Amino acid sequence: MTKRFAKRLALVATMMMLVTPAVSAQQDDGAPPPSKPGKPINNGDVLSGELNTMQVRDAKKGKKVATYQITSEPRRLPAPSGLCNLETGPETFQLVTSSDAQAAQLKSFVGKEISVKVDEVACASDPGQVSEAVITKWSLVKKQ
Repeated sequence: MTKRFAKRLALVATMMMLVTPAVSAQQDDGAPPPSKPGKPINNGDVLSGELNTMQVRDAKKGKKVATYQITSEPRRLPAPSGLCNLETGPETFQLVTSSDAQAAQLKSFVGKEISVKVDEVACASDPGQVSEAVITKWSLVKKQ
């Protein structure tokens, strides 16, 4: 009977040694505390970040079109949009081009840091939008 008890005790001790580090790792995962909401961005403010492009299908014509996106620090949008159902606010902003001239203007800056003056911004709501927020009216700001 003591041999059986000793085997069970050894098995339980081994299991405890395996489980204890996993439990303590879950409790102390080193994750940073939740970030504070980003600073607000209002109409007329300047947004800076890296410009990316991706090819998406146009909902109306079905052909591939370039979609431009700025990746920036988290920003809060004006009410009623606020944080776009995110903890810190959106970090990706889709630039909607209203003409071929605007698209050509952005094409040369892909992969580079740019700044745009925001004239109209809202949270993404349509399925075709690939960013967390959408800037529908904007103008490129020249760096000096």
